[in-house]
Order: sequence, then C-alpha cells, then structure tokens
Amino acid sequence: MEFKHVSVLLNECIEGLNIKENGIYVDCTLGGAGHSSHIIEKLSSEGLLIGIDQDTEALKAANEKLSKYENKKLVHNNFYNIKSILEDLEVEKVDGILMDLGVSSYQLDNPERGFSYMNDAELDMRMDRENSLSAYDVVNSYSEEELARIIREYGEEKFAKRIANFIVNARKEKAVETTFELVEIIKKAIPAKARREGPHPAKRTFQAIRIEVNRELSIIEQTILDGVEKLNKGGRMAIITFHSLEDRIVKNTFRTLQNPCTCPREFPICICNKKPVVKLINNKPIEASAEELEYNPRSRSAKLRILEKI
Repeated sequence: MEFKHVSVLLNECIEGLNIKENGIYVDCTLGGAGHSSHIIEKLSSEGLLIGIDQDTEALKAANEKLSKYENKKLVHNNFYNIKSILEDLEVEKVDGILMDLGVSSYQLDNPERGFSYMNDAELDMRMDRENSLSAYDVVNSYSEEELARIIREYGEEKFAKRIANFIVNARKEKAVETTFELVEIIKKAIPAKARREGPHPAKRTFQAIRIEVNRELSIIEQTILDGVEKLNKGGRMAIITFHSLEDRIVKNTFRTLQNPCTCPREFPICICNKKPVVKLINNKPIEASAEELEYNPRSRSAKLRILEKI
C-alpha cells in the first residue's frame, strides 16, 4: 500500500516556523514527509532537517520522498526522546520543531494496522510495531475498571462503563481478536438512540484504545518542555492537535512557559523570579480554511499552536 497522507495546515506550519535557510529543523512526526519536504526545500546545503518517526514504513516512504536531499537525518524513535536523539546526533540547539499529533491517513486507511473501525483487521493500533503493547492486549487483559477509565478519559465516552462491562463479558467467551468483533461489542453496549444520533458508535472507544497503546497524551507535555529547552533564541515550535485532550495539554503547557510565575495572585509583585521562556505567536489556535476543509475533511478538527523562544 502506498504511503499517502495529506499534510494538514501545511502553509500555516511552514509560515509559522519562520524558516531560516541555514537553520536546523526537527519534524517530530515525519510520516510520509509531507511537511518535511516543504521545510527542506527552504533550506540551503548548510541547513539540516531531522525527521523522527516511530513507524518504519513511514521512514521508508519519507526517505524515498526526500532522496534528492543530502542535508537530512531520519531517525526511528519516539519524539518523546527528542533530547537524547539530538544528543546522539551531536546537535546542541535547533531553530524549529514541528509536531503533527494526528494518526497518519496511511495508518488509518491501511486495514492491517487495525486502527480503523471501518475495516476488519486484527486488533493492533501500534504506531511502532516494535512496541510490545497492542490494542489486543488492552482489550483482552485490562481490568474492567482500567478499560472504563481509559474509554472515559481518552475517548470522552459517556457510556464508558457499559462498554467496558460488555468487553469483559464478551472476552469470557473468547478473546476479542478483530476490529469488527470489538465494533459489534461496542454497538451492543450503546443504547440504540445514542447509536442513531451521534458519530460512529465505536469512534470514541477506538480513539481511547489507540491513545493508550501509543501513550499519546502522557508524552506531550514533557516533549514540549524538552523541545523548548533545545530551541535557539528566536526558534519556533509548531504543534497540530486533532482532539480536545491533546489541545488542552498543548495550550496549558504553552501558557505555563509564557507565564511561569507561581506567586499567589494577591502578591503585589512577583517574588518567585520565574521569567517567561517563550512568547505565543497565536493566542487562538489556527484552524483549517474552508478551502482546505473541502479537499481534506480530516483537517476539520485540526488546531495549530505556535510559540517562539525568547
């Protein structure tokens, strides 16, 4: 299957990174190099693109797409390790960092990866296939309480408790092995009225399990802090999120970096002496234009936030 992924908010990201031709730029979520191919073409031979992805298929596709460029280093790793990745490459500071936190269209559309509730496949959902934990493990070995918690917290699913209960009862008969088996269990758990009115009944639960398998939320804040530490003065970080949980973490972490003062509000002056580390380039998130929504409906929920190191 060809690695296809339409880059979301592409122009806005490239503009937001304010690329210097001899700068060093890190694409933390390389994918098929949609964003990266536009970053690297703005760089001179003195500049450097570092692409990180935990999906070996993505790295292979990106390597092919960027084959004419010498000034790149592609790394198979999780962006959570950005500090050690840069240290291994002997890169002290960088001028820009991009993170696109969505699942790539390729991963969603490739049935055998088990991300989609629209295709039947083995339950997998691992972005990095070398990871030991898969969706199969979560569905078949987590306790009912653990399942309910992740479906409620990560899926924002109000029927989380019922869904967890139905999963646990179903797996007593036999292990839940495929995406469609899981979809059927979820459909039975959700009352008919709610099934008719909302989005696909399995959407939220699948999102929750995917987030759990790939530790998607727990790694964001620390990655931002580590990334900002590695930015040069005037360097920028641009992050695209696709659901409210991710966006909340990014927004709050950015705000804390912009205003790190921990003094009580009633204090007339700051005595903690914590100084702002960044300034926000956009207070409100940038969203997709009507034009982009037309040719790429997956950009509907995308939000872009940008900061600059001061």
